[in-house]
Amino acid sequence: MMENMPLLQLPVLLSPYTDELLSSWISRHATFYAVPPLVMLRHCLPEVRSVRAADLHVSEDQAVRLASMFAIEPAVLRRMTFIDVPKSSHRLLAARPTQYCTRCSPDGPEPAPILRSQLSGWRITCPLCGDLLRAENGREVPSPFGQYRLAARRGEKLLDDEAERGNRTWTSPVEIARLLLMRRVIWPLPREHELWRYRVLGAIIPDLDEVVAAGQVNLPTPAKPILPLQLRPALLAGVAIVERAGPEMLRMLREHMMGDNKVRFSDAAENMIAQAGELRASGQMQLI
Repeated sequence: MMENMPLLQLPVLLSPYTDELLSSWISRHATFYAVPPLVMLRHCLPEVRSVRAADLHVSEDQAVRLASMFAIEPAVLRRMTFIDVPKSSHRLLAARPTQYCTRCSPDGPEPAPILRSQLSGWRITCPLCGDLLRAENGREVPSPFGQYRLAARRGEKLLDDEAERGNRTWTSPVEIARLLLMRRVIWPLPREHELWRYRVLGAIIPDLDEVVAAGQVNLPTPAKPILPLQLRPALLAGVAIVERAGPEMLRMLREHMMGDNKVRFSDAAENMIAQAGELRASGQMQLI
């Protein structure tokens, strides 16, 4: 019955910060009104099971109801979420803040506001000021991949264009990133306990293998391709290099694999190449 009750605007409203995440804004209101964040959200959307769901899975009707309670336009509220981010790019959304901008991340009483960019696992720079982001733990660790800076910035833009604007070139940058994090083989074969270290990305960014070994870093799986901030430029640069080289580079990279892994890589790569061909043919037809 609560869905049919008229929604009342909150008597006191807190202004959202630029780029603030909707769940963060809700949590700050909850603190002000001394209630749990989920209680605050369910005051408007009783059917929602978690505050994080408000960032990812709000329908148009739910967005209108929330916007009414918080006295903002539904379009503005949607921009505080990841609702319009393609599902494929959701793999690059962190569950909690992994980075922040020393210039743009607001200070204040708990709970500290959380910006959308703090969960964007494809970013190495702040979308507001362009400064390099810093890891959430506050430690300033320089990336060992500084020589790939320009390519990394281009890879960041490719992934950002796909996530935030739905734009891509001949294929999905997210899918390229996933392929680059699949395991590869090297010769002579390493010892079994070292196999985890070698990824397809290392065939493009040779420094990666040594950096991973030295830091004993557990690289993520292709299912959730979010690298630690200091290693992220390597993946972004790899995405940019493959995107610029074109489909044939995917065929070249599969030669670094074997067995079932090679079959999975080949199937995914050929599907991407076929879609690129269809896209190119469609574009040519439009020119006729």
